[in-house]
Amino acid sequence: MSHTLGQLAAKVQGFVKGDPNLVIEKLGTLHNATFKELSFLANPKYASQLESTSAGAVLVKSEALAQLVSNAIVVSNPYLAFAQLSNLFVPETHSWTGIHPSAVIAPTASVASDVVIGPNAVIDAESVISEGCTIGAGCVVGRGVKIGQGSILYPNVTLYHDVVLGANCIIHSSTVIGADGFGFAPNEGRWEKINQLGSVVLGDSVEIGASTTIDRGAIENTQIGNGVKIDNQVQIAHNVVIGDNTAIAASTAIAGSTKIGAFCTISGGVCIAGHLDITDHVHVTGMSMISHSIPESGSFSSGMGMEPTNKWRRTVARVRRIDEMAKQFSQLKQQVNKFLEKVDNK
Repeated sequence: MSHTLGQLAAKVQGFVKGDPNLVIEKLGTLHNATFKELSFLANPKYASQLESTSAGAVLVKSEALAQLVSNAIVVSNPYLAFAQLSNLFVPETHSWTGIHPSAVIAPTASVASDVVIGPNAVIDAESVISEGCTIGAGCVVGRGVKIGQGSILYPNVTLYHDVVLGANCIIHSSTVIGADGFGFAPNEGRWEKINQLGSVVLGDSVEIGASTTIDRGAIENTQIGNGVKIDNQVQIAHNVVIGDNTAIAASTAIAGSTKIGAFCTISGGVCIAGHLDITDHVHVTGMSMISHSIPESGSFSSGMGMEPTNKWRRTVARVRRIDEMAKQFSQLKQQVNKFLEKVDNK
């Protein structure tokens, strides 16, 4: 998987400062890269590492920065260029080709001729797996599932019945898509299960991290738009709708029937209540609790940031007295107003 510096520059529309014939075998960080590795400088606070790096070449934003290293590729966006070039250095993730003998495939399933299916995978009846897909070891593809061209399921992914994946999706290990939503009706002190009759539909180029769960809809489908990126251990409840190109970080939980717009970013550990509408281009900072709809674009936060423990304890103690303090303030305000009235009447 080696490439010359000139070849790499051509792929990201950059230009080479130094030796275009330098062979690059890997990507690396400025701190640890070797002379056979390409690194990048995206954050200016790491610029001091350019003079000490052992990287064979570095992706930089300007010719001035390129002068600090022996070899460089100058591009307008080094981080984006690094992401694009990372596709050239992906190692093989499995050692088999075709369909492994231990895989179980229903006679009525439709599997394209070039699909790779790993050991102990199960493909149920009436499922459709399109060209160029890879189904990892131990995956379960339920009845009637449809998987679009070029999609990848890493080992032990489970897709329940009738789930639909678009083209070029990536689903990481232990993720479950299409389990029942949390629907129960109270019945004289007991809970009556509401059977979840919808499904889950993913658009194209969706990537979902490990151990994430996306529940099927109660009646209509849970919907994940094109280009959505979802991190590890995220919970998405039934009938949630997520717009195109939204990104959601780890440990976020989204309750049922909430709609999130396009191009949103949801940071880690966020909780979003159910039946809300969040518009496009909203950024929610980490550990926020979203309890009402957000109709305007922008950045939104809740909760309390970190501070030294002793100061935090004093702050919490004051917060607990806010109601009492508000009553005292109201009483004081009334007393002041009465005093002012007496002064004015004199």
